[in-house]
Amino acid sequence: MKNKNLYFDNAATSWPKPESVYLSAEKYLRNIYGNPGRTGNTRSLEANRLLYNAREQLASFFNSPDPSQFVFTLNATDALNMAIKGVLDSGDHVIFTSMEHNSVLRPIGSLHRQNHIETTMIPADREGNPDLNFYEQSFRPHTKLVVCNHASNVLGTLLPVDIIIEIAHRRGALVLVDAAQTSGVLPINLDKMNPDLMAFAGHKGLLGPPGSGGLYVRKGIKIKPWREGGTGSHSDSDQQPENMPERLEAGTLNGPGIAGLIEGIKYINKIGLENIRHHDLSLLFKLRKGLEKIPGLKLHGPSDYRNSVAVLSFTIDNIDCGEIGDILENSFGIICRTGLHCAPLAHQAAGTFPEGTIRLSPGHFTTDEDIEFVLQAVQKISSSKI
Repeated sequence: MKNKNLYFDNAATSWPKPESVYLSAEKYLRNIYGNPGRTGNTRSLEANRLLYNAREQLASFFNSPDPSQFVFTLNATDALNMAIKGVLDSGDHVIFTSMEHNSVLRPIGSLHRQNHIETTMIPADREGNPDLNFYEQSFRPHTKLVVCNHASNVLGTLLPVDIIIEIAHRRGALVLVDAAQTSGVLPINLDKMNPDLMAFAGHKGLLGPPGSGGLYVRKGIKIKPWREGGTGSHSDSDQQPENMPERLEAGTLNGPGIAGLIEGIKYINKIGLENIRHHDLSLLFKLRKGLEKIPGLKLHGPSDYRNSVAVLSFTIDNIDCGEIGDILENSFGIICRTGLHCAPLAHQAAGTFPEGTIRLSPGHFTTDEDIEFVLQAVQKISSSKI
């Protein structure tokens, strides 16, 4: 088999990007280069118009009426920290699922170790489905926040966020949805889903550059600033402005990244989310069916591939995951992800802790031929080792 250059780590960050994403980021650096909102010069005003356009694009894409409720962040991790530490106060109780990423587990764990908050973890089965009965019984009088992954970055499992949100709101708690794995690959209707907060990555399914991401904050939700500083408004005060989005956007924003994010969203709108989802499921089906035929290989995650994003984890009996990843890259030119994927509790639920799994995450530009090549490579590795 000829060594290729196949990228199967889109759950970490998508690659390649649409050509328009590269060009728009370069155009911003070469031609706009202004600091938005800081002065009245033409470069600053043009940068400000680009930011407003980006917020409008996001509001339309996620079906939200107010562009000002979208805050630009460094990535989903930054957005999750901003939300968690922005709404919680000392003595609050937080509920989260075992499917959460370390970008949730670590800030919550840090606050818990400092005795600021109490926490309850909702267990999940081996396919990543949370125990909803346990969840409903976990609320306390001081439960302030529920944090829920929209889709597991380990197993691909789609969590029942609509049910989770409905129960939380009925019990008077806020809900933060981590949509890092679903933004740009699944339709998300914020008006219908009705989360209080939603974090998303710009550089994954939205096809934008690294360093782009955002936090949606439902109107009326009070949130403390994660960082404070210059906003270009209310400069006579030593307090962060109350108005959104300036309240959460201190300092110079990533203009080139946001310019690229706009083009990523435009590209997705042109292709259509329905077509993107169909492509993902087709690839996932072919990948699963092929891997199921390999002796000694075990798939981890939903038995129904339609309850998943394009993320697939597997292990092979008696072969170290890291070794498989090295062989895939060095012998076949296939880039994947191995280990715990920054989600240790998800691996405990799946029964793959502490060794982890091999994770394959095809993307929008992955072809059927790429899937076939990967299947042949995994078959060869398995045959040579068993």
